[in-house]
Amino acid sequence: MTGDPRGGRTAVVVWSIGVAVYFVAVIFRTSLGVAGLEAADRFHVNASALSTFSLLQLLVYAGMQIPVGLLVDRLGTKKVLTLGAVLFTAGQIGFALAPSYGMALAARALLGCGDAMTFISVLRLGTRWFPARRGPLMAQLAGLVGMAGNLVSTLVLAPVLHGVGWVPAFAGSAVAGVAVLIPLVLFLKDHPEGHEPASAPSGGGGFVRRQIRDSWKEPGTRLGLWVHFTTQFPAMVFLLLWGMPFLVEDQGLARTTAAGLLTLVVASNMCFGLLYGQLIGRRQSARIPLALGTIALTAVLWASVLAYPAPHAPMWLLVTLCAVLGTCGPASMIGFDFARPANPAERQGTASGITNMGGFLASMTTLLAVGLLLDATGDDYRIAFSSVFAVQLLGLTQILRLRPAALRAERTGLQTAPPTTELTESSPAGV
Repeated sequence: MTGDPRGGRTAVVVWSIGVAVYFVAVIFRTSLGVAGLEAADRFHVNASALSTFSLLQLLVYAGMQIPVGLLVDRLGTKKVLTLGAVLFTAGQIGFALAPSYGMALAARALLGCGDAMTFISVLRLGTRWFPARRGPLMAQLAGLVGMAGNLVSTLVLAPVLHGVGWVPAFAGSAVAGVAVLIPLVLFLKDHPEGHEPASAPSGGGGFVRRQIRDSWKEPGTRLGLWVHFTTQFPAMVFLLLWGMPFLVEDQGLARTTAAGLLTLVVASNMCFGLLYGQLIGRRQSARIPLALGTIALTAVLWASVLAYPAPHAPMWLLVTLCAVLGTCGPASMIGFDFARPANPAERQGTASGITNMGGFLASMTTLLAVGLLLDATGDDYRIAFSSVFAVQLLGLTQILRLRPAALRAERTGLQTAPPTTELTESSPAGV
């Protein structure tokens, strides 16, 4: 590759096509979050079985992250995104038409497989088409668009589901998957002219082992994984499945009020995404304080709600909790800002895959824990949601352990890298 890509109008158009695919994937991913109670009735399942829908989807998603990263590094963005769009569209249609719990599970697994191919591909487009200094902002903007997809699930899919029923709502939404395939196939390019990436080394299994080994040995990659692990999952668990049942069944809110609070999480995420992206783009030293502050504030608000000395927490406290949960998505993107400068261009997909796996492993673990604890305690949400603190504690210890080595390696890389490479913790820059 020669120099830093300049960005510009063509870059925005190409990146927007990729982000549109991710936008639709998030709509499909989070569609179960507004239909959890309906899914339980439709398939006649309890809390543990209901959590298996999201658990399996996240298991497939997390398990696919490293293979997808390798595919992006080897095949390029366009091929991987196209395959992903076909798979998640087929999964959404299958979920709409599934006559049984088992077939519905298979459809969600297929959806998770396609979904897994989108975000890493979008991150790759950002690094290929825009200057390195804009990396944090482009990543946050991609996350913001993804949350807009979550907003569509809450504001559009939920009322459509209640109005026209299960099959028309889910099958109708699958049309969006077909719509984004057309510009993807016709217009998306992996990189601008003159900025071809270095050829991926050959060697079959040797290539795979080398990519994973070299990415993992970088402390920045491992720190990125644990930042993503610790920050993303509280909001993911809330939005993906357990937020609506918690607000309706435990807090006694009407469905419309609960949907409004879920919408607040998404809106807050979008606002904080812009803020975090600007702050980190201008001063990379803000990464660790923002990540640790998000973890601490999320824990304090969850503890306040769960320990409130009354059957129901007051509305102002629930509103504050949902606003704070909106910081989790932007904070999770900080993980990529540690992995990106730690790895060369030809390993960006693999490193991003390792990082992205973190939050979904944490979400998967907590989704299962909440479901099992609800069944074991007779739907005691306070005990079930206390599992959040154990997962946060595990991630926090790893962040604190890896931080010194990661920042030390990053400073060393800055001293030896050309001026256009990624920024380090001590290097402020404008966006």
